[in-house]
Amino acid sequence: MEICAHRTWAQLCLSPIHLLNSLSVDPDAECKYGLYFRDGRRKVDYILVYHHKRSSGSRTLVRRVQHSDTTSGARSVKQDHPLPGKGAPLDTGSAEPPMDYHEDDKRFRREEYEGNLLEAGLELERDEDTKIHGVGFVKIHAPWNVLCREAEFLKLKMPTKKMYHINETRGLLKKINSVLQKLTDPIQPKVAEHRPQTMKRLSYPFSREKQHLFDLSDKDSFFDSKTRSTIVYEILKRTTCTKAKYSMGQGEGRKKDSALLSKRRKCGKYGITSLLANGVYAAAYPLHDGDYEGENVEFNDRKLLYEEWACYGVFYKYQPIDLVRKYFGEKIGLYFAWLGVYTQMLIPASIVGIIVFLYGCATVDENIPSMEMCDQRQNITMCPLCDKTCSYWKMSSACATARASHLFDNPATVFFSVFMALWAATFMEHWKRKQMRLNYRWDLTGFEEEEEAVKDHPRAEYEARVLEKSLKKESKNKEKRRHIPEESTNKWKQRVKTAMAGVKLTDKVKLTWRDRFPAYLTNLVSIIFMIAVTFAIVLGVIIYRISMAAALAMNSSPSVRSNIRVTVTATAVIINLVVIILLDEVYGCIARWLTKIEVPKTEKSFEERLIFKAFLLKFVNSYTPIFYVAFFKGRFVGRPGDYVYIFRSFRMEECAPGGCLMELCIQLSIIMLGKQLIQNNLFEIGIPKMKKLIRYLKLKRQSPPDHEECVKRKQRYEVDYNLEPFAGLTPEYMEMIIQFGFVTLFVASFPLAPLFALLNNIIEIRLDAKKFVTELRRPVAVRAKDIGIWYNILRGIGKLAVIINAFVISFTSDFIPRLVYLYMYSKNGTMHGFVNHTLSSFNVSDFQNGTAPNDPLDLGYEVQICRYKDYREPPWSENKYDISKDFWAVLAARLAFVIVFQNLVMFMSDFVDWVIPDIPKDISQQIHKEKVLMVELFMREEQDKQQLLETWMEKERQKDEPPCNHHNPKACPDSLSSPAPSHSYHGGVL
Repeated sequence: MEICAHRTWAQLCLSPIHLLNSLSVDPDAECKYGLYFRDGRRKVDYILVYHHKRSSGSRTLVRRVQHSDTTSGARSVKQDHPLPGKGAPLDTGSAEPPMDYHEDDKRFRREEYEGNLLEAGLELERDEDTKIHGVGFVKIHAPWNVLCREAEFLKLKMPTKKMYHINETRGLLKKINSVLQKLTDPIQPKVAEHRPQTMKRLSYPFSREKQHLFDLSDKDSFFDSKTRSTIVYEILKRTTCTKAKYSMGQGEGRKKDSALLSKRRKCGKYGITSLLANGVYAAAYPLHDGDYEGENVEFNDRKLLYEEWACYGVFYKYQPIDLVRKYFGEKIGLYFAWLGVYTQMLIPASIVGIIVFLYGCATVDENIPSMEMCDQRQNITMCPLCDKTCSYWKMSSACATARASHLFDNPATVFFSVFMALWAATFMEHWKRKQMRLNYRWDLTGFEEEEEAVKDHPRAEYEARVLEKSLKKESKNKEKRRHIPEESTNKWKQRVKTAMAGVKLTDKVKLTWRDRFPAYLTNLVSIIFMIAVTFAIVLGVIIYRISMAAALAMNSSPSVRSNIRVTVTATAVIINLVVIILLDEVYGCIARWLTKIEVPKTEKSFEERLIFKAFLLKFVNSYTPIFYVAFFKGRFVGRPGDYVYIFRSFRMEECAPGGCLMELCIQLSIIMLGKQLIQNNLFEIGIPKMKKLIRYLKLKRQSPPDHEECVKRKQRYEVDYNLEPFAGLTPEYMEMIIQFGFVTLFVASFPLAPLFALLNNIIEIRLDAKKFVTELRRPVAVRAKDIGIWYNILRGIGKLAVIINAFVISFTSDFIPRLVYLYMYSKNGTMHGFVNHTLSSFNVSDFQNGTAPNDPLDLGYEVQICRYKDYREPPWSENKYDISKDFWAVLAARLAFVIVFQNLVMFMSDFVDWVIPDIPKDISQQIHKEKVLMVELFMREEQDKQQLLETWMEKERQKDEPPCNHHNPKACPDSLSSPAPSHSYHGGVL
């Protein structure tokens, strides 16, 4: 009898009394609104969703039929019997509309697949009478024997009865740890899993033969919901359907289609990934543990995560990483653990960056070069910034830019670059140690062997391509056999060979590089094209800057002309930001498409190839404008009278007299902050909510109004179906890796980058947490012991950051020219005269025709000599306008600095890497202790077995021996059978 039977139409009459009764007593509460089967005992471990077509009149009649729902009966159901809860519609007198053959094929394929799941030991229950019109659900439950079998197959480490003490620190370290624990207690989450543990259970791969080692007192909670869903998902991937019935139709087209499908079914296998890809099932997902908010909500892990992790009000608290891992699995737990470590490590970097910035603010009034540029008494006249429309200008008009440049271009910047390089190395080492601690805590040590076994399932697309290739190969073989006459004696042999070859044709066929060569060529051409598009857009922005500067120079307003550089820079950066955000979305889709056409075999291979392509394209897209300002702007300008032109019309841009570092800072800050604010936060909040709203409105429009639906609460699987599907961790990692590049690659030009990254990450952690808990379907838990390819990308960015910062300090900033002037050219050992030293002179009579200013008297006087920033000979020299020896001296110093800085910082980073061990000492001791305890446990078990065996053999031997008495003296021992004195015999008996 059903404990949790659903209401029928007869139970819901339209009278108010019956309506109130139906509201007051909710039978769905017995099965916790879809978390359990209708018997209220078997938990739902997984959900399969499919679309079905039926007449609207059958909607309220589906559940009239009662079904037996016993455990023993569920597994005996074959594919030709309906699943429990399916409820075939009763005959209403009207014929069902004819179903098209594709839907018919899907239905039979589902029936065969579900029958195979029953044979694999799973228990199923169907529900088609839901609030979502045209959508059916198959609930899956894994019984105890299936869980044990699969846990042994997957080598899942489970806690045993054996417990041991974790080595604690002693002496001074113990006191320090206790003080820190008391100080940090207010910011610790109120979660049992987060409390420091002094005892730990010894874990061992589950084995049915050694069940006595494990604590099986509560079998319902021995395998948690995350483990149960993982086990079911592995069965779903492994179970196949190969020969579903196909409804034959009329006409040649259907005959051809049916022939093709029957061909495919002869060779093909359809696991859950293939069935999802082919639309046989619409979705497959495990259930959330329950609601996370509302009145009278039963306490569950999801609610606890929402209160202690996914709320913005707990932003100051540590993350309950162990509970995250318990609910979502190791892979997602590692992502949030890495994000937490990265955010913590940004705190010291932010503090040092603020100190460097404040140092620049404190010394700006003592900076001699900026004071000389602001001194109007110097009366330095600069050459025009563009042809014709631009006029001569005073260097003192760039005073604000020069003073602002000092905030980021000062001696402390070099120290900060070295610090950040060491910080990156320390961060990587710290994460490796944290990762090792988590591996020990989560029983992931020695995980490599079973990891590959779990992840080697071929993808649906790969199986389809292999099937297509095998069919082509088979058709070619048939054509050959058709044209080659067979000998009568070999006909039987040939038939046997053909039959054996068709058994597992796809197992012998694999995709080679020849099959993938068109895809590889497409990948190469597409990536080169996308990079060229990025460069073209940057070139377009350069042309915009040049033309906009020329247009603003013709403005009659003095305030507009005085702020040309700031206006052009700000608007160009905003254009760059918009283009970067748009291209990021486009490149993400293109990278996924390029990876799909490669047809990687496994999900792991697919993910790694997708990450590489997406990172390459997004890296180029995000950093190309910054690379241009840092290393190319102002380098290939030429000189007055001999400028370099783009398309013979646009003159190349020049840097400000104070250098391009300030512009680089503006570019970096706007792009970084804009990406974080718009792309990482607004998009992450807005797009999922918009998709959810569209899905809700679509379902509401499709579902007809029903009196029963007004009073019936949605089941858990219906609520979860309306959530956004989990799309993987690649987007989450990608945005953080790009941010890590902003923090490390150009940190010499923007010391406040770590601070803004820290503020963003504090919000990002809670934003991602809320998304996982409230907006997404529960993902399948995936075991992982590290963050995979992302670690290698981080290391590569860290190494690249050293080189880039060396070039930024050397070539973009004025640090090296100042040192050269101070130690080689300064007369009094100060920086006085540095600005004049970096400027060359130009005779205005040497302008090319048509390039001189239209208004040469704009400053109120006639200009004979104007200045420009470069190291060139003066016009009165024999080799006028040639590169001077000062240029080569500065260039040599710059290259020498790059070599010294790079090698020194690399050596220091490697030294940090060598000094800090990857595995903490206490963790290595605990791992060794676990191994010793495990050996002792098995040795004791073997000794007990041996003792038990000896005892049993002794009893068996005694049973086989005849009894010892006076009728059978031969069976007695010698001491009893030999003659002896009377008192001695009595002593033996007594």
